[in-house]
Amino acid sequence: MGLESVTKVAEADFPTRWGHFRILGFEGVRAEGLPNCEPERTTEGVVALIMGDIQAAPPLVRIHSQCLTGDVFGSLRCDCRLQLELALTRIAEEGAGILLYEQQEGRGIGLMAKLKAYQLQDQGLDTVEANEELGFAADCRDYDLPAGALKLLGVSQVRLMTNNPEKVAALEAAGIKVTERVSAEVETQESFERYLKTKQEKMGHIFEGANTINDLG
Repeated sequence: MGLESVTKVAEADFPTRWGHFRILGFEGVRAEGLPNCEPERTTEGVVALIMGDIQAAPPLVRIHSQCLTGDVFGSLRCDCRLQLELALTRIAEEGAGILLYEQQEGRGIGLMAKLKAYQLQDQGLDTVEANEELGFAADCRDYDLPAGALKLLGVSQVRLMTNNPEKVAALEAAGIKVTERVSAEVETQESFERYLKTKQEKMGHIFEGANTINDLG
């Protein structure tokens, strides 16, 4: 189910409150949608925010899935916005790196389905159970497009900022060497404690720090 093509469609200057980036847009096309996911999702976009020299050494890279509710509205049902801001802060501190922001809302099920999943979660289901109740896979994402964008950027080795081992495996399978996994842990809050527990227990996410779900009692 890999992509048939990946193309760069735009590039521009992009000053932010974290510092000065270049913003690039990439588009990927696949012959058919992913199984048990949005059936019509055959064209995808990913935005790359690039700071500094990404060729001198394996750059710090964060693959961040779009989360309107968290990234834009500041939802505390998830840790998405906190992870996004952590990644941009770390890239700025290092003076170089790439944030890849991809169109995979709700782990790839789409915004309206994600809101339906919220409704089911309010009735007691966890995030995995809610997705499956709606007829989707627990996680519909793949990472072919971010990998393709990295290749177009001439990046073959990365330090990947993630708690999700599937992202590491996906990049390695696509020919991008992950020289280091950098933690994307953020301080937990009661409102998304169960969300993190589900990530760890059902999706294999790695939490090791002082503020992780291992210390939540």
